[in-house]
Amino acid sequence: MTRLFVLVLLLCLNGCAGYEAGRSNRLIRASYSATDQLVAVLPQPLPRDAPLIVATFVDINRLTSSSTLGRMLAEQVSTRLTQLGHPVVELKLRGNVFVREGTGELLLSREVKDLSISHRAQAVVVGTYAASPERIFLNLKIVRPTDNRILAAHDIALTPDENILSLLMSDWH
Repeated sequence: MTRLFVLVLLLCLNGCAGYEAGRSNRLIRASYSATDQLVAVLPQPLPRDAPLIVATFVDINRLTSSSTLGRMLAEQVSTRLTQLGHPVVELKLRGNVFVREGTGELLLSREVKDLSISHRAQAVVVGTYAASPERIFLNLKIVRPTDNRILAAHDIALTPDENILSLLMSDWH
């Protein structure tokens, strides 16, 4: 009984020391807030009966590459959209999406229409980022794939800290 108590105590202490709730993390808070603002600027609410697709956010200077930061931001936006009640298609489960190892789900324009039709997706969320020494600029858009019309857009600027820089630089060699 004593061994069990010590084991449970150690697990609790270890868990408490390493756990940070999503909302308390600056990057997650920023991506959730950006998603909230993106949805808020839509001229009409998105219907809840058709899903959204979220693509990996890409480097504005290299539209066919991303970083851990770009992949993580897309994951966080996808999470927040799901929390807000929007159905989101998980592209990592599809075999025929252009997924480059270490890059993520990059949607080529010719694939967007096919994917949106096959999933009956009403919109695609895309994003780009650019890094300067003092800020990381992020642009998010909700795009209707049938005519490539931008339905909503929102920009944010993040002050990079050690964690954000680590995510940004993780794939640079």
